[in-house]
Amino acid sequence: MTTGAISLAPQPVAFSDAVRVFARIGLLSFGGPAGQIALMHRILVDEKKWLDEARFLHALNYCMLLPGPEAMQLATYAGWLLHGIKGGLMAGVLFVLPGAIVLTALSSLYLLLGDIHVVQGLLFGLKAAVLAVVLEALVKVSRRALTGRPMVAIAILAFIAIALLKLPFPVIIVGAALIGAALHLAGRSGAQKAAKPAIAEVDMPEWTSPSLSRFASTLAVWLALWFGPLLLLHTLLGSQNVFAREASFFSVMAAVTFGGAYAVLAWVAQQAVEVYGWLRPDEMLTGLGLAETTPGPLILVLVFVGFLGGARQSGLEPLAGGLAGAAVTLWFTFVPCFLWIFVGAPYVETVRSVAWLSAALAAVTAAVVGIIANLALWFGLHVLFGTVDDVVAGPFSVRVPDLSSLDPWAVLIAAASAVALFRFHANMLVVLAGAMAAGVAVRLFAT
Repeated sequence: MTTGAISLAPQPVAFSDAVRVFARIGLLSFGGPAGQIALMHRILVDEKKWLDEARFLHALNYCMLLPGPEAMQLATYAGWLLHGIKGGLMAGVLFVLPGAIVLTALSSLYLLLGDIHVVQGLLFGLKAAVLAVVLEALVKVSRRALTGRPMVAIAILAFIAIALLKLPFPVIIVGAALIGAALHLAGRSGAQKAAKPAIAEVDMPEWTSPSLSRFASTLAVWLALWFGPLLLLHTLLGSQNVFAREASFFSVMAAVTFGGAYAVLAWVAQQAVEVYGWLRPDEMLTGLGLAETTPGPLILVLVFVGFLGGARQSGLEPLAGGLAGAAVTLWFTFVPCFLWIFVGAPYVETVRSVAWLSAALAAVTAAVVGIIANLALWFGLHVLFGTVDDVVAGPFSVRVPDLSSLDPWAVLIAAASAVALFRFHANMLVVLAGAMAAGVAVRLFAT
């Protein structure tokens, strides 16, 4: 075993070269996880040849099992392979930082200029187009996840649980995982087992091999970085302070976000809007639309949520409170991602060899389809209608729109965006830009 840069590449990779390449990836990482993973494959495997195909897929499979943004964790994993923890930190931070800076700036503009007609028009069009983006995500995830009748049934049950029974997101995830494991043990799992790629034997650096002492020290350091600031905020500010509450909320979120950002947004929206009052229902759409226009993982939408919560409830000057809220959100959303990689990566083979665990997570992915369907319904009702009420019937709570409050311009922009995405496979940024332009026109000339 060597102790220098990884020798998967023909020549050891200089750290400065890795910094330049991962900065490039971070700046170009538009288009959601599928586009981001494809970008990394093209650069790291095809162009630079720093990783071979089998090891790239090996890393990707592990990251797909983890809570949190899989593309960001894949970048962290790749950087860790090349230069250990230093490389993983560099790659993960560079993947997140450009989008975080842009989204914080956009959140500041929204806070300061949200009442201006042009800004209102931009956001109106953006929210209508995002509805089409969510529907497209639902279709894509459905095709991959619903591999049999059991998986379809799990998706339907998950939709009923979150949309009608209002069960907490973590309960649904745990329930789906238990069902998937039980189906596997009964021999009736609908999940298809992917072939395990062969990985070439190469001279690997020592940090990639399992070590009990390294496991213990790495776990201790990253748990301290996660829970130390959390305890500090609660001790200094009190548990009811908005920053302490954000730290606790996003810590829980970071541990249960299996299935990507779309899966957790319904839960985040429910809690942030109805429980904490950090923002309005329609503002979740605004944040999602802004996150879609920036590089980096879609989960950066949480920066918008944390920004508005800090701006409105901290007692500080709104912009200062918003910036502090965004910083708290970033820390507690992404520190756990580094923990999962640095602690677990040396044990990837063990994790991937457990058949029942793979079946459990396949069921979680199926449940994600039902959760995204609820997200699409929730977003759609708030985008297309001005008034939406909850009607309670026994254990069920059903959202019922006031049909007279239907906004025909929102319907038109959402439909046009859907046609552009589904029929013509238009670039998402082009679709969002067109929708924002249409929204400005509506606000300036049609109202």
